[in-house]
Amino acid sequence: MSEQDIKTVIIHGQSHKGSTYHIAHGLAEKIGGEITEFFLPRDFGEFCVGCGRCFVETEKKCPHYNLLAPITKAMDAADVIILASPVYVFHATGAMKAFLDHYGYRWMTHSPEESMFKKQGVCICTAAGAGLKSTNKDMADSLFFWGVARIYKYGKGVAAVDWNGVSGKKRQSIDKATTRIANKIIRRSGKVKPGLKTRGLFYIMHLLQRNGFNPRDVKHWQQKGWTEKKRPWK
Repeated sequence: MSEQDIKTVIIHGQSHKGSTYHIAHGLAEKIGGEITEFFLPRDFGEFCVGCGRCFVETEKKCPHYNLLAPITKAMDAADVIILASPVYVFHATGAMKAFLDHYGYRWMTHSPEESMFKKQGVCICTAAGAGLKSTNKDMADSLFFWGVARIYKYGKGVAAVDWNGVSGKKRQSIDKATTRIANKIIRRSGKVKPGLKTRGLFYIMHLLQRNGFNPRDVKHWQQKGWTEKKRPWK
């Protein structure tokens, strides 16, 4: 796959264009190809109401399904998913968390989306100081349990409250780091496959879903052929 063919979607965990935005957008530009961006909560700001209908019936019964559909469609069509959030009290923003809550039904323990197993994902966060690791984990957990084949994390303490305040030295460091990630993504694009940890979890679920407790999940796995020998990354 050439750089021009790569599709990247960025989900920004905030609606303003601060340091996190500039790093995420800059990475996408280095990857090249088509870029689609969404800003939370501007483009989606609903909280999961905990009705459970996405788990036991279908995600189409979610009261926010139509509002979320444009983002879902863009993620499914993308080759690269970038989740970007500044650090808020050592974690991702509430808007990002509320967004990710809506995709619990897509976790490998339930009814994963087949296309995720051939995608690459990036978690990006910034902070004035600490909280980078825990914030990236908030987002990386969802990418992993969605089945995303390759996940990169980049956190940067910018010692500033906005992009204009970021020093030239730190910008150079950011530029080098994002160039390295972009090069890896380009090199692996179109031929990435899940690692052992993802395959291991999938295998466990493949066994459990043969006689699973949730009929919606069991039907999904059976229809995909995953309870037998078929795998989504092949």
